[in-house]
Amino acid sequence: MGVFFVLVLVNFYLVVPTLLCYFCIPNGVQDPQHERIITVSTNGSIHSPRFPHTYPRNMVLVWRLVAAEENVWIQLTFDERFGLEDPEDDICKYDFVEVEEPSDGTILGRWCGSGTVPGKQISKGNQIRIRFVSDEYFPSEPGFCIHYNIVIPAIRSSTNISQVMSLLCLKLSKTVSPSVLPPSALPLDLLNNAVTAFSTLEDLIRYLEPDRWQLDLEDLYRPTWQLLGKAFVFGRKSRVDLNLLKEEVRLYSCTPRNFSVSIREELKRTDTIFWPGCLLVKRCGGNCACCLHNCNECQCVPSKVTKKYHEVLQLRPKSGVRGLHKSLTDVALEHHEECDCVCRGHTGG
Repeated sequence: MGVFFVLVLVNFYLVVPTLLCYFCIPNGVQDPQHERIITVSTNGSIHSPRFPHTYPRNMVLVWRLVAAEENVWIQLTFDERFGLEDPEDDICKYDFVEVEEPSDGTILGRWCGSGTVPGKQISKGNQIRIRFVSDEYFPSEPGFCIHYNIVIPAIRSSTNISQVMSLLCLKLSKTVSPSVLPPSALPLDLLNNAVTAFSTLEDLIRYLEPDRWQLDLEDLYRPTWQLLGKAFVFGRKSRVDLNLLKEEVRLYSCTPRNFSVSIREELKRTDTIFWPGCLLVKRCGGNCACCLHNCNECQCVPSKVTKKYHEVLQLRPKSGVRGLHKSLTDVALEHHEECDCVCRGHTGG
């Protein structure tokens, strides 16, 4: 009977603190299989429990931010006061905060330590997920605080017609409907931006002449009297594939492309040898000849950065004896998934 009482007492002291810890956290959930859904319509923030003081141990908190409107993005900005348990071998294994893109499960980044504050993160759509994990050892302070706000997507080649019109109309007047604002009514600069945003000739002509776009498209390649002589000699007017020209320019403009990088240089690890010594990563490259911003100089910068983990062989000298310690390890390298042309000096966070 005495042994049974002792076991019950021990279990009580183990379970009660966990329950107390769970119920004292109103802004997250302890069960990693569940998440707290937050509807985003204005600016707000989430943070580690007790921020800016030491956070509890043994926690898994998950938040999903969902914008009230569909055609917007969510931007995350980390508070300058950021500090979690330090990484091991430059990898956040113990305490960390992680941002995930719910649409495809892509991890936008995982952060820990206190050396640098994570940069701004922007969702692909109107949702984004944040996960905070702490293990049973060495909690740090101050933890983290993430401020969120709504941003309107920038005009890109993948933007559809209705989004282009809506965004342009917002610049002119919040009360004007895209359906009653024909392209001819736009200022020339805005019309130029709208035209540049379309990825195919058909979409462009459909936007300019919604009622007779097919006829206009055919007229582009029908010989006129000025070209009758050449058409008579060569049989027909030469048909240029403008879509192909547009695509070729896009491939060599500001886009992510493969770069080989040295692992030692990327991680600043002169005490370790890696094999293979170089890996392929996606980094922004190309020029910004078609920059839509009104500035003297545009530069190609990453607008979305993710960290991807690569398993490589690690060789480190053994202390005090000859030989090398060999092990497989994960190295985290930055990959640029999306790029934008911005005015020099305005690269954002």
